[in-house]
Amino acid sequence: MIKLFLTGLWVCLITLGAVYFSVRMSAPPSVDEEAARKEALQLVRGESLTIPVITDGMITGYFLGRFSFMMDKQKIAGVDLPLTELTTDQLFTLLVGEKMIDLGNPGDFDLDTFRAKVKDDLNRRMGEGMVTEVIVEQLDFMSKEDIRTNVAREGKRPVVPTKIVEGVVIEEPASTKK
Repeated sequence: MIKLFLTGLWVCLITLGAVYFSVRMSAPPSVDEEAARKEALQLVRGESLTIPVITDGMITGYFLGRFSFMMDKQKIAGVDLPLTELTTDQLFTLLVGEKMIDLGNPGDFDLDTFRAKVKDDLNRRMGEGMVTEVIVEQLDFMSKEDIRTNVAREGKRPVVPTKIVEGVVIEEPASTKK
Protein backbone atom coordinates (compact mmCIF):
# COMPACT_ATOMS: atom_id res chain seq x y z
CA MET A 1 0.00 0.00 0.00
CA ILE A 2 2.83 2.40 0.85
CA LYS A 3 4.58 1.54 -2.44
CA LEU A 4 1.43 2.45 -4.36
CA PHE A 5 1.09 5.73 -2.43
CA LEU A 6 4.76 6.70 -2.97
CA THR A 7 4.52 5.81 -6.68
CA GLY A 8 1.44 8.05 -7.05
CA LEU A 9 3.18 10.88 -5.19
CA TRP A 10 6.27 10.49 -7.39
CA VAL A 11 4.12 10.58 -10.59
CA CYS A 12 2.32 13.72 -9.33
CA LEU A 13 5.59 15.51 -8.56
CA ILE A 14 7.09 14.62 -11.95
CA THR A 15 3.90 15.73 -13.73
CA LEU A 16 3.76 19.03 -11.84
CA GLY A 17 7.45 19.69 -12.54
CA ALA A 18 7.02 18.91 -16.24
CA VAL A 19 3.99 21.19 -16.53
CA TYR A 20 5.77 24.00 -14.64
CA PHE A 21 8.88 23.87 -16.85
CA SER A 22 6.89 23.54 -20.09
CA VAL A 23 4.85 26.64 -19.19
CA ARG A 24 8.03 28.58 -18.28
CA MET A 25 9.74 27.58 -21.54
CA SER A 26 6.73 28.37 -23.74
CA ALA A 27 6.30 31.89 -22.32
CA PRO A 28 7.57 34.55 -24.73
CA PRO A 29 11.02 35.84 -23.83
CA SER A 30 11.13 39.20 -22.14
CA VAL A 31 11.68 41.89 -24.74
CA ASP A 32 14.42 44.39 -24.07
CA GLU A 33 12.71 47.69 -24.90
CA GLU A 34 15.97 49.51 -25.69
CA ALA A 35 17.09 46.78 -28.11
CA ALA A 36 13.67 46.75 -29.79
CA ARG A 37 13.75 50.54 -30.15
CA LYS A 38 17.23 50.45 -31.69
CA GLU A 39 16.17 47.68 -34.05
CA ALA A 40 13.32 49.86 -35.35
CA LEU A 41 15.69 52.74 -36.15
CA GLN A 42 18.01 53.32 -39.08
CA LEU A 43 21.04 55.59 -39.17
CA VAL A 44 20.87 58.09 -42.02
CA ARG A 45 24.32 59.63 -42.50
CA GLY A 46 24.46 63.28 -43.38
CA GLU A 47 26.91 64.99 -45.66
CA SER A 48 29.61 67.39 -44.58
CA LEU A 49 28.24 70.91 -44.76
CA THR A 50 29.94 74.25 -45.16
CA ILE A 51 27.45 76.99 -44.35
CA PRO A 52 28.46 80.62 -44.87
CA VAL A 53 27.84 83.14 -42.10
CA ILE A 54 26.68 86.44 -43.54
CA THR A 55 26.89 89.59 -41.43
CA ASP A 56 26.04 93.03 -42.82
CA GLY A 57 25.90 91.62 -46.34
CA MET A 58 29.39 90.10 -46.18
CA ILE A 59 30.63 86.59 -45.52
CA THR A 60 32.42 86.59 -42.17
CA GLY A 61 33.09 82.89 -41.83
CA TYR A 62 31.76 79.37 -42.27
CA PHE A 63 30.08 76.73 -40.15
CA LEU A 64 31.63 73.33 -40.78
CA GLY A 65 29.23 70.58 -39.81
CA ARG A 66 28.25 66.98 -40.19
CA PHE A 67 24.94 65.72 -38.87
CA SER A 68 23.36 62.28 -38.94
CA PHE A 69 19.87 61.19 -38.04
CA MET A 70 18.23 58.17 -36.45
CA MET A 71 15.00 57.57 -38.34
CA ASP A 72 12.12 55.11 -38.09
CA LYS A 73 12.78 52.28 -40.61
CA GLN A 74 9.10 51.69 -41.33
CA LYS A 75 8.31 55.34 -41.96
CA ILE A 76 11.24 56.00 -44.31
CA ALA A 77 10.77 52.78 -46.31
CA GLY A 78 8.37 54.32 -48.83
CA VAL A 79 9.51 57.93 -48.71
CA ASP A 80 10.89 59.52 -51.87
CA LEU A 81 11.84 62.82 -50.28
CA PRO A 82 15.31 64.21 -50.95
CA LEU A 83 16.47 63.74 -47.37
CA THR A 84 19.89 65.33 -47.86
CA GLU A 85 18.43 68.50 -49.35
CA LEU A 86 15.73 68.76 -46.67
CA THR A 87 18.19 68.40 -43.83
CA THR A 88 20.67 70.79 -45.43
CA ASP A 89 17.94 73.40 -45.90
CA GLN A 90 16.82 73.01 -42.29
CA LEU A 91 20.38 73.35 -40.99
CA PHE A 92 20.96 76.46 -43.13
CA THR A 93 17.77 77.97 -41.69
CA LEU A 94 18.81 77.28 -38.11
CA LEU A 95 22.45 78.27 -38.36
CA VAL A 96 22.13 81.26 -40.66
CA GLY A 97 18.51 82.41 -40.68
CA GLU A 98 17.67 82.03 -36.99
CA LYS A 99 21.23 82.62 -35.76
CA MET A 100 21.06 79.98 -33.02
CA ILE A 101 24.80 80.35 -32.39
CA ASP A 102 26.29 83.54 -30.97
CA LEU A 103 29.74 83.61 -32.55
CA GLY A 104 30.97 86.03 -29.93
CA ASN A 105 30.25 83.43 -27.25
CA PRO A 106 30.08 79.91 -28.76
CA GLY A 107 30.15 78.40 -25.25
CA ASP A 108 26.54 79.51 -24.72
CA PHE A 109 25.36 77.23 -27.54
CA ASP A 110 22.66 74.87 -26.24
CA LEU A 111 23.12 71.58 -28.08
CA ASP A 112 19.93 69.99 -26.72
CA THR A 113 17.80 72.91 -27.90
CA PHE A 114 19.50 72.79 -31.30
CA ARG A 115 18.86 69.04 -31.66
CA ALA A 116 15.24 69.41 -30.55
CA LYS A 117 14.66 72.27 -33.01
CA VAL A 118 16.17 70.33 -35.94
CA LYS A 119 14.19 67.22 -35.01
CA ASP A 120 10.89 69.09 -34.59
CA ASP A 121 11.26 71.03 -37.84
CA LEU A 122 12.24 67.96 -39.87
CA ASN A 123 9.35 65.99 -38.40
CA ARG A 124 6.99 68.86 -39.24
CA ARG A 125 8.18 68.78 -42.85
CA MET A 126 8.44 65.01 -43.38
CA GLY A 127 5.84 63.57 -41.04
CA GLU A 128 5.59 63.16 -37.30
CA GLY A 129 7.92 60.60 -35.77
CA MET A 130 10.17 60.28 -38.81
CA VAL A 131 13.31 61.63 -37.10
CA THR A 132 13.85 60.21 -33.62
CA GLU A 133 17.32 61.55 -32.89
CA VAL A 134 19.74 64.13 -34.30
CA ILE A 135 23.41 63.23 -33.97
CA VAL A 136 25.93 66.06 -34.24
CA GLU A 137 29.21 64.63 -35.46
CA GLN A 138 30.89 67.99 -36.03
CA LEU A 139 29.99 71.64 -35.64
CA ASP A 140 32.84 74.11 -35.97
CA PHE A 141 33.26 77.72 -37.05
CA MET A 142 36.09 79.11 -39.12
CA SER A 143 36.36 82.84 -39.73
CA LYS A 144 37.23 84.30 -43.08
CA GLU A 145 40.51 85.58 -41.62
CA ASP A 146 41.44 82.09 -40.39
CA ILE A 147 40.85 80.71 -43.88
CA ARG A 148 43.04 83.41 -45.42
CA THR A 149 45.76 82.69 -42.85
CA ASN A 150 45.65 78.97 -43.69
CA VAL A 151 45.94 79.71 -47.41
CA ALA A 152 48.88 82.05 -46.79
CA ARG A 153 50.65 79.41 -44.69
CA GLU A 154 50.20 76.84 -47.47
CA GLY A 155 49.03 74.14 -45.06
CA LYS A 156 51.85 74.60 -42.55
CA ARG A 157 50.64 75.15 -39.00
CA PRO A 158 47.00 75.69 -39.99
CA VAL A 159 44.64 77.63 -37.76
CA VAL A 160 42.26 75.21 -36.10
CA PRO A 161 38.53 75.96 -36.43
CA THR A 162 36.60 77.05 -33.33
CA LYS A 163 34.84 73.99 -31.90
CA ILE A 164 31.24 74.80 -31.12
CA VAL A 165 30.30 71.19 -30.32
CA GLU A 166 32.56 68.26 -29.54
CA GLY A 167 30.96 65.81 -31.96
CA VAL A 168 30.11 62.14 -31.70
CA VAL A 169 32.07 59.65 -33.79
CA ILE A 170 29.78 57.21 -35.57
CA GLU A 171 31.19 53.91 -36.70
CA GLU A 172 29.82 52.35 -39.85
CA PRO A 173 28.07 49.01 -39.28
CA ALA A 174 30.21 46.08 -40.44
CA SER A 175 27.62 45.02 -43.03
CA THR A 176 27.79 48.35 -44.90
CA LYS A 177 31.57 48.78 -45.00
CA LYS A 178 33.13 48.28 -48.39
